[in-house]
Order: sequence, then structure tokens, then C-alpha cells
Amino acid sequence: MKIMDIRLEHNKRTRAHFISIMEELSAQELNKIPAGFSNNIIWNIAHCMVTLQGLTYGLAGLEQPMPKEVVLAYKHGTKPEKEVSASQIQEFKNQLIPQLDQLMADHNMEKFVDFKEYTTSTGYRLRNIDDAMNLVTIHDGIHLGYVLALKKAIKQVEITA
Repeated sequence: MKIMDIRLEHNKRTRAHFISIMEELSAQELNKIPAGFSNNIIWNIAHCMVTLQGLTYGLAGLEQPMPKEVVLAYKHGTKPEKEVSASQIQEFKNQLIPQLDQLMADHNMEKFVDFKEYTTSTGYRLRNIDDAMNLVTIHDGIHLGYVLALKKAIKQVEITA
């Protein structure tokens, strides 16, 4: 198994957790911003999808598959501005794993050759697509932690209500 495959398998596992949580919670719960938090579960999940695109396709000068309005709503520095509909949540859920499969296919077709070096706001230096994919795996894992904390906060509020 290639290193690339292992990275992708780790990311798929994280995204399977996202899907499980999306199936377990209602649209209302996925949109809820508990006290002490500045975003919600669905924002974190969509943010991961948008970040993957920006750090891979965007830095390689390729067209990003997600619509521009979605990218603008969930990119770094944004926060939830409106409720996400159940149908939009379903679309995100349906795209989580295929997005990774497409990235792997495009990587295997060597589409990321014109990669623009970039240093993130947290100091990660991305020199090529492999650096970007490593960071995407870390980034998704960090946001899974946020999602789990948000889920716990939402469930505790429901128990005490």
C-alpha cells in the first residue's frame, strides 16, 4: 500500500465519523451553536470539504469542484451565517467520501503539477500536493475533535432541558 493510500484511508475514517454523526443528529442539531462555541457541526464538516479543495485544487491552479458560494461560506475565517437545509446537509454527506476518491484519482493522473507554495496561518509550509494532503488529514482530524465536542455539548443541553 502506498503512503498516499494510507493517508486517504485515514481521512476516509475521519469522514466516516462525520457521516455517522450527520446520520445520528437532526438538521436542527447539526445547525445548533451551543453556548461557548462560535460555530456548529455542519459548518465544521463543510469547512473541511472546502479546505481540502483550497489546499489542493486551489493551490494547483485547478478549478475547485464545489460551488463558489459554498467555498465563500465555509472557508477559513467564516462562521455560520444561516441555517443549512436538510437537503444541503444530505448533499454534503453524499460528497464527503467521493471528494477524497476524486482527489486520489486526480493525484494519480498527476493533475497537481503546478502547485503554488503556500504557508498557512498556522505556519505549515506547503511545497507540493503531498504536503497539502498531509495537512488536510491533520485538519480534518482537528475538526473531528471540534465536532465531537459540539455533539457532546448539544446532547448535554438536551438532557438538562
